[in-house]
Amino acid sequence: MKRIWLMVLKNIFTVPYWYLKLCYYALFSKKISNEKKRILFKEIVTRANQGGNVTVRAYGLQNIPKDQPFMYFPNHQGLYDVLALLCNSPYFFSVVVKKELEHLPFLNKIFQIMGAYAIDRDDVRQSMKVIQKVSQEVAAGKNFLIFPEGTRSKNKNQVGSFKGGTFKAATKAKCPIVPVAIVDSYQVFDTNSIKPIVIQVHYLEPLYYKDYKMMKTTEIAELVEKKIKKVIDN
Repeated sequence: MKRIWLMVLKNIFTVPYWYLKLCYYALFSKKISNEKKRILFKEIVTRANQGGNVTVRAYGLQNIPKDQPFMYFPNHQGLYDVLALLCNSPYFFSVVVKKELEHLPFLNKIFQIMGAYAIDRDDVRQSMKVIQKVSQEVAAGKNFLIFPEGTRSKNKNQVGSFKGGTFKAATKAKCPIVPVAIVDSYQVFDTNSIKPIVIQVHYLEPLYYKDYKMMKTTEIAELVEKKIKKVIDN
């Protein structure tokens, strides 16, 4: 929590401006290009990082598909994870979040601009509808991010079990799956320290449809989990 206050205090004079700009983008989201949205998010997160003594280092940007829609599948350490990708992803993407985060101040504007979907983990039918909608949007050209653990890990850089069901949107859309290994992002909001920290975001080589079309979603989940763990453990 201390770092959140540090981010706010060091940007106290610009916070109202950025919040009003977020509100404007949220209100007219359909009329604003994805590239403008991406640039806005990058500017806001970069300023927040500077204020909160956070450095994000991205690796493997060349692995992100350039000519077709894709889905990011990162490990999940906390609220900062999405922001870590927003400040360096060269392409705009949306996200699937848990229902509890849907109405959080500030983040709700970001999710609205992104065209995010909120998923109720206790409602199987609603979850399947969200997966179906995401697959349709990816097939239509939109990039998405889903956390395959389903919830954040509370064990720092230890990765939880990846759920096969989270990969159904990708298999239905037949899109590239981009594993993403996030290291140390839990330190941003889950510790009381305000010391400088470095977050690592590793974009790994994607799995294309030809690579996984004969695999079950549980097998895809195991493979992506293994790839991410290998990077984090090293």
